[in-house]
Amino acid sequence: MLRIATVEEPIETPGSIRLAVTSAGVNFADTMISRDQYVRPTELPYVPGTEVVGTDSTGRRMVGLTTTGGYAEFALVDASRSAAVPDGVTDAQALALVNQGLTAWHLVHTSARVLTGESVLVHAAAGGVGSIAVQLAHIAGAFVIASVSSDEKAVAAKDLGADATIDSALPKDELAAAILAANNGRPVDVVLDGTGGDAFSASLESLAPFGRLVHFGVSGGQMAPLVDPWSLTVGSRGVMGFYNRDAFELPGGFRSPLATMFEQTLSGTLRHLDSAPYALEDAGVAHADLLGRRTSGKVVIAVAP
Repeated sequence: MLRIATVEEPIETPGSIRLAVTSAGVNFADTMISRDQYVRPTELPYVPGTEVVGTDSTGRRMVGLTTTGGYAEFALVDASRSAAVPDGVTDAQALALVNQGLTAWHLVHTSARVLTGESVLVHAAAGGVGSIAVQLAHIAGAFVIASVSSDEKAVAAKDLGADATIDSALPKDELAAAILAANNGRPVDVVLDGTGGDAFSASLESLAPFGRLVHFGVSGGQMAPLVDPWSLTVGSRGVMGFYNRDAFELPGGFRSPLATMFEQTLSGTLRHLDSAPYALEDAGVAHADLLGRRTSGKVVIAVAP
C-alpha cells in the first residue's frame, strides 16, 4: 500500500547526481514492487520510482534512472544513465523515452533486428513501450500489427503508424487466428510480447519460419508457458528474453539511441500519447489505473511545478 511519508533527503554520492524532482515515471514493475511481487523481495520502507526528470545543482534539466526512489521531492540518478533534456521536450516525453522508449528501441533494433518489409506484432501497443515500438517498427519499414484492449486504443495505435489492429482480449485460439488474418493470412516475422500468458502462446503459434518472439514482461498477469527448444526447430523459430538493463550496458546502448529519439520527438517523427499526470498523493490511483489498463502512453506523477 502506498502512502505519503517524510524520509531523509538523499545525499549525492560518487557516480550519482542529486535532482530536485519535477516528474517521476510509473512503470508496471513499480506496481509489482508495491505488491511485493517483484523478482526481488521489497524491503520496507521503500520509495518507488525508477526514472525521474528534475534539475541538478547547476540548474540543468536532467532525466535519468534512479538509484533512490523517484516518487519523492529529491532523488539520486545514476550519472552514467542520465542525460540533459533538450528544450522543447516535455517531462512526460523525456520520461517516456528514458526507460520504455529505450526498451522499445532495443526490442526493435537490438533483439528482433527488424528488417524492412517484415511483419511485426506489438502487444499492448497503446502502452508506454508499445506505443513507441509501433512507431519505431513503422519507421524501420515494417508492416505493424497492434494488439490493443479497446477501440479507442486501436484508433491511437493506427494514428501512430500501425497497419492493422487486433483485440488483445480474444481467447488464445481466436487470437492466433486474428494475428494471421491481420497479416493477410501469413505468419508474422516478429512479436514483441510484454504480456505473457495466452498472448505469448498465440503469438508463438503464429510465428513465421525464422521468426523472432522477444519476451520482456508479464503485464497480463500470467507467466509465459515453458517452451521446449525442440519444438522450435520446425520453422527455425526463435524465442528470446529481454531485460533493458542488459541493453543499457552495451557500448552506446543508452545515450546514443536516447539522443536519436529526442531528435525524432523534436522533429515530430516520434509522437507521444498524451495523458494527464497524477499528483504525488494519487500514486496509488496511478498504479490501479495502469493495472486496470485504463492508461495510454507514459504514466507520469507530477512531483513539483
